[in-house]
Amino acid sequence: MAGGQERVLKRRIKSVKATQKITRAMELIAASQIVKAQNRIAAAAAYQEGMAKVLATAAADAGGGAGRVVGVPESPSRILVLALVADRGLAGGYNANVLRTVERLVKTWRTSGVDHEIVTVGKKAPAYLRFRGYEMAESFIGFTERPAFEDARAVAARVTPGFLAEEIDQVLLVSTRYLSAGSQAVETRQLLPLPEPTAGDDDRPKSQGYTEFEPESHELLVDLVPRYVEAALFGALLEAAASEHTARQRAMAAATDNADDLAKTLTRVMNRARQDAITTEIMEIVGGAEALRQAAAD
Repeated sequence: MAGGQERVLKRRIKSVKATQKITRAMELIAASQIVKAQNRIAAAAAYQEGMAKVLATAAADAGGGAGRVVGVPESPSRILVLALVADRGLAGGYNANVLRTVERLVKTWRTSGVDHEIVTVGKKAPAYLRFRGYEMAESFIGFTERPAFEDARAVAARVTPGFLAEEIDQVLLVSTRYLSAGSQAVETRQLLPLPEPTAGDDDRPKSQGYTEFEPESHELLVDLVPRYVEAALFGALLEAAASEHTARQRAMAAATDNADDLAKTLTRVMNRARQDAITTEIMEIVGGAEALRQAAAD
């Protein structure tokens, strides 16, 4: 019986150590991807900042002529929510945190009677939402780990036309912001209408000299909408990718440590079982020898 238990424990220890090798490899791969993702975020920052400055300048010049393109709608009747998650799991709560935020928003809209539409990016979103009875208008998959600008353009082409055609009043983006290597946070932000510059906004561009728009600034804003959405989505996809790699690196590091602890625990149990088996065998030998001695004495 003891020998059988020892064989079972040996197989479990071997399996745990094999899993540990996999999780350690995945941890190292994720760690190497984090640096690449950070570099891509930094490389794309200049274009995004430039687009934001042009947008803010045009919006400030348009003023009231911007119409529904700029600002925050008071009571939107139809909202499109775009959720960015990953194509793969094994990243801790990365996917679930975003999808739970979307779920809370949808429940609120259902309660208040607001019409809504869900568009997702990432293979993990459809299964989660369909299992809970939520319908999606469209889902994009296959590029979350290393998104390209063309991917952002494809997603923007899906969410922008409805707003420009006045079929959608507001477009919200739910994604994970990459703040630093040790800090990522799920954030819900308005993608459309465009953000409205305020007088106290420190990020508002300080114009040097006179700016003249051709065509007029309010017309230019409409042309800027697709470009702005593409840039904003590309930045969000890059931050989401960096957050995914960071979450996976942490999850795999924890899994590796847990596997090491489990292997040590199983080894102690196996050693104790082996010691019990040896003690039992010694007792049987001693008992047999004593019985033989007594039989010989009789």
